[in-house]
Amino acid sequence: MTNKVVVLGSLNVDTTLHIAQMPKPGETISAKSKTNSAGGKGANQAVAAARSGATTSFIGQVGRDSNGQFMIDALKHDDINVDHINVDEADGTGSAVILLDEHGQNSIMVYGGANQAMKPAIIADSESLIEGADMLISEFETPQEVTLAAFKLAKKHGVTTILNPAPASQLIAGLAEVTDLIVPNETESASLTGVEVTDTASMAANADKFTKMGIKNLIITVGDRGAYYHTPADDGFVPAFKVHAQDTTAAGDTFIGALSSQINKDLSNIEDVLTYAQKASSITVQRLGALPSIPKKQEIENKYK
Repeated sequence: MTNKVVVLGSLNVDTTLHIAQMPKPGETISAKSKTNSAGGKGANQAVAAARSGATTSFIGQVGRDSNGQFMIDALKHDDINVDHINVDEADGTGSAVILLDEHGQNSIMVYGGANQAMKPAIIADSESLIEGADMLISEFETPQEVTLAAFKLAKKHGVTTILNPAPASQLIAGLAEVTDLIVPNETESASLTGVEVTDTASMAANADKFTKMGIKNLIITVGDRGAYYHTPADDGFVPAFKVHAQDTTAAGDTFIGALSSQINKDLSNIEDVLTYAQKASSITVQRLGALPSIPKKQEIENKYK
């Protein structure tokens, strides 16, 4: 059985510049090619959830421009409910410029636009949508105040909340208390806790810090090494699948979206779901682009048999 997932997040049109190596400070280099595609952490996570079979809805904001309609159409292509995407008359649709080198590593520069102009007041119009969900996901490419308002409604209705604190930023007051599961990468986790992630002992120390903040459940993704998990009942490390990465742009978002589609509300199947999510992200990194690289459920389940 798959979940009903609501994603509150960002919608960006991505411009990817394909380069041989990252430029040094002050250096001018030539790009080998350029591609434009739908993206944004929120959009990536929603598409990953939908392609893993979740009934998926989106809460977000675009500008009244062609890029906004482009993003809405991209979500519709994966049968994602877009009825709760607001159109901002003042700010343009979000965008990102991605530098992608020959080794699959990237640097990303984001213009928030309409994403960052979202206000908590718009969440009230989505209460019935949130009430009917199993999982509510959010990240930090939209204002934390909006996430806080949504997570409060989720907790009112018994919906499991998943926070991806990316880009890294300190949590505003009250957000930890309404977060059921936090999913940072190792850099984001260290930024929030002050404890560098180097081994399982330091990951456990991060878990202790998050528990003291009020967040009882943690997953730390550590790239091609795998993922650490901690719940009040158990903790452990699930290794990643070893592949040759071409583009890591949507790897973390694929992981979270795929996970949200399969995980039980009480997180009791977390280890099995982490294996599924790692399969999904391992497929994504072997392809170019964000949304085009995200796999569907059947492909994920058939991988590495």
